[in-house]
Amino acid sequence: MKREYYTSPKPGFIMRSLWKAAGSDGYILKRSTYSDQVKYACLGGIVVATGFMAAVAGGYAIYTIFEPKGSALDGGTHTPTAIMASMFGIIWGLIIFNIDRFIVAATGKGDGTEAITWGEFVNSVPRIIMGLVIAITISKPMEIRMFKSEIDAELHQEQLIKRKEYEKATKENYVSRFELIEKDFQKIEEERNKVLNRVTEIEKQYTEEVRIVRPGPKAAALKSLMNTLGEKLNSFDVDNRPELERLNTEKLRLTDELDKELAKNEDVANGLDGLLERIKLAHKIAGAWITFFITLLFVVIELTPIFFKMMLIKSPYDFMGDNIQELLKAEDGIQIKYDYYKDKEGQERDLVISHQAQRKIDEKIALMKAQTELSDYIIERWKEKEKKNIDDNIENYISEV
Repeated sequence: MKREYYTSPKPGFIMRSLWKAAGSDGYILKRSTYSDQVKYACLGGIVVATGFMAAVAGGYAIYTIFEPKGSALDGGTHTPTAIMASMFGIIWGLIIFNIDRFIVAATGKGDGTEAITWGEFVNSVPRIIMGLVIAITISKPMEIRMFKSEIDAELHQEQLIKRKEYEKATKENYVSRFELIEKDFQKIEEERNKVLNRVTEIEKQYTEEVRIVRPGPKAAALKSLMNTLGEKLNSFDVDNRPELERLNTEKLRLTDELDKELAKNEDVANGLDGLLERIKLAHKIAGAWITFFITLLFVVIELTPIFFKMMLIKSPYDFMGDNIQELLKAEDGIQIKYDYYKDKEGQERDLVISHQAQRKIDEKIALMKAQTELSDYIIERWKEKEKKNIDDNIENYISEV
């Protein structure tokens, strides 16, 4: 806007966009001072930056949650998950941007001085709480991204430890079942060894008997007993073959089942690579103070626009805005009498008078009053007419008994 004493700078597209991000009035800012234009552009820049950081943090958090689990040291990017996380990050960034825009736009200018009074602070507490929540949700994913290398190394060690623990627990669960099978094997083996030892003993006696003396009745008896025991041993093997096959099959089945469970243990250990575990490790690696200051940085970025607006000194932008508001109220017939009365609690309240609405109400009241008067007049004239008809034709109104 050109004036003899001052020419308002013409804003560019970026500055106008930042004004919209700050929820400010571009029509007024175009006619205001360059200082006002820059202040509200900076406010919009902070809001845009917060939305961008929220988009990055939200997208990275979703990618960490849904990416295929594996060793923490495995590199590479899973493209489908990255695309989904990017889409969510954009939506999440726009949500946070819109919330921040509302918070900044809804935050008043306080008393128009640099000082932040207690009353201004109390009135801003709900917006400050919302800003704190947003800042914390943004800072945590950013923390785990900042310390990703250290977290990956630590997480890999945690996965190895967990895998060993799971393997030990899994094997312990199968020890008793393998022991039962081994006991059955051992029982059959012991019974067979008894027969085998008896056969060996008789064979030894028979060999000595034949070597020392000529074969006689004793040697024949030993030979017969040896054959009998040999048949008994063969019969024992035949009788117990199904049981041995069953035990071998059960042992092989348990071995396969154990191998499958051990293979699952790797997946279980890899499942340790989640968002919550990474946040815990980030706190462990960085320490309480570093984590606190990182969170504090995002809190400061998020809350700066709120405190900044409370510290703003009233400028031409504010006075022109107040003037336009008064003009709009006057154009619509709205009158405000400030501090006009006190409520039951003793607080001063403004009296708002809507003259156009009051005029409509007065017109409606006058119309209803006129309609009532006309109705009364019609009734009175009807009564007079009926009286005249009665006087002229009284016999028509008298019925004979």
